[in-house]
Amino acid sequence: MLVDDVQGGSTSAIEPRGDGLGGRRWRPVLLWGAGVAAVIALVGGELMAAQIGALGPLTSLVRDFGGTPKSATTPWAGFGLALAGLRMRERMVAVAAAVGIDAMFVAVRALEGRGFTVGNGPTIVLTALAVIVALRWDNERRRTALRTIGFGVLLILATKVSEIWLDITAWACPTVLDPYVQAADHALGNPSWLVGQALDAAGPIALGVVRWVYFELPVAAIVVAFWQLRGVTRGAWPRHYLVRTFLTLGLVGPLFYVVFPVVGPVLAYGSWGHGFEIADVWPNVVPDAPAALAPWRFDAITPRNCMPSLHTAWALSLFIHSRRGPWWLRWGGAFWLVCTLVATLGLGAHYGIDLVVGAALCLTVESVLRDPDRGWDRGRVRVVALGAGVFAGVLLCIRFLAIPMATHPLPFGVVVIGSLVALVATFYVTWFAPSRQDIERPVAQLVDR
Repeated sequence: MLVDDVQGGSTSAIEPRGDGLGGRRWRPVLLWGAGVAAVIALVGGELMAAQIGALGPLTSLVRDFGGTPKSATTPWAGFGLALAGLRMRERMVAVAAAVGIDAMFVAVRALEGRGFTVGNGPTIVLTALAVIVALRWDNERRRTALRTIGFGVLLILATKVSEIWLDITAWACPTVLDPYVQAADHALGNPSWLVGQALDAAGPIALGVVRWVYFELPVAAIVVAFWQLRGVTRGAWPRHYLVRTFLTLGLVGPLFYVVFPVVGPVLAYGSWGHGFEIADVWPNVVPDAPAALAPWRFDAITPRNCMPSLHTAWALSLFIHSRRGPWWLRWGGAFWLVCTLVATLGLGAHYGIDLVVGAALCLTVESVLRDPDRGWDRGRVRVVALGAGVFAGVLLCIRFLAIPMATHPLPFGVVVIGSLVALVATFYVTWFAPSRQDIERPVAQLVDR
């Protein structure tokens, strides 16, 4: 259904240059609030990391400047997002500087016998850009550049905080609810087992492709976000763009990791459990429906980051936001969504029902943020309420009705899939389907002729 967006759809494409009085009045408060929240998260994460013996966000950030970056992709993704607010010549100079600095760090690491990685260059240049733009630029050019630089910085800092949050989930949740999720997944036919077997049979090339897509989701996100923000240097800001949805999902989704701790089938039912697995059967043998369930004690280092599947939520949001783009962006968004879904199941990272909850979260968050000028009309309230209901209802069914879902899979499967289909249909009708005015306008024009 979400194959293409209609021209003149319900979501306004471009934000006017001028901000309303209310927006100007509240913007400093929001900026200062975001800054304070970032400092608290970074400092609190560093203190918590020292408590549990993990790598803290501030320590990780220092390594991005002068040591070995933990991630080679994230600094470049944040840097690429920041470049959307610069002119082409400025982008070329910044990229050249980042590549040159990275090359020097790579050479030094090679001489010292350390492993290859990148990420120092974009971190250093992004920081320099923020200082130069803040101190030397002015007017609309300065505001636009600082806005996109802020997005890039926020992406990097959010990743640093999320890394320690994953360690906290392992420390705070000694037991996991994988037995409940696996039992409930019988209602969907245990798709992780089926896709895992199919991916094994497909061979190393297919496995390599979906694995790369799964781990490099930020690359596709930056491509879509950069396309959406391509006109900001001319004052053409979109009213809604992927960055907002991505960051909101990254803020809301991980909160449920401590509410519903799950490690995934390859760990709980596979060879990666390192002695903590319930059974070493994934993906060859599907466990029978259990007679009784209880939380399972797991190790203290594995993140409990399966429920909901944020990879599914992010990939679906990327797909939705690619619908307004040219053909190559639309096909790319569809390709990334399909490969991500295959990878989440086939790599054993998630159960099938994790994907249902992740999709419901995405459509709910997207409906909250989309088309801010529309207000909270009946259509928005309907899709948000339905999304929240599907999200909460599926989680409650997993926790309290897992055994009936395993012993009576057909009716429960119809209910779960039917609920998701109803949510997708409602989302499409609310945000993408042509309105009656859009249909009647061409007819009226023909009559007038």
